[in-house]
Amino acid sequence: MRAILLPLIALPLLGGCVSAVKTVVTAPVKAVSQVADWSTTSQDEADRNRGRAMREREETLGKLSRQRDKAAEKCRDGREDQCQRAEVLEHEIEAVMAQPI
Repeated sequence: MRAILLPLIALPLLGGCVSAVKTVVTAPVKAVSQVADWSTTSQDEADRNRGRAMREREETLGKLSRQRDKAAEKCRDGREDQCQRAEVLEHEIEAVMAQPI
């Protein structure tokens, strides 16, 4: 009878020990997992970054295109310097489009 009662009485006290052992055993695994999370980029983050880069690229292309169009309009009005500016802006647009995202 004592052999059965003693473990039943000690059972609540062992709960803390088991919890502590579990914490000690799983801590290194959790630490490695956290470092992996910090050092890698999730697919969601990569998608967000790519979307942001694409929007920035489109914004840059839009700005350069507007500048080129204004310079081309002035070029048609006879301003030679604006013809050269339109050509330079066209090359800048081509360079931006050639860059990988």
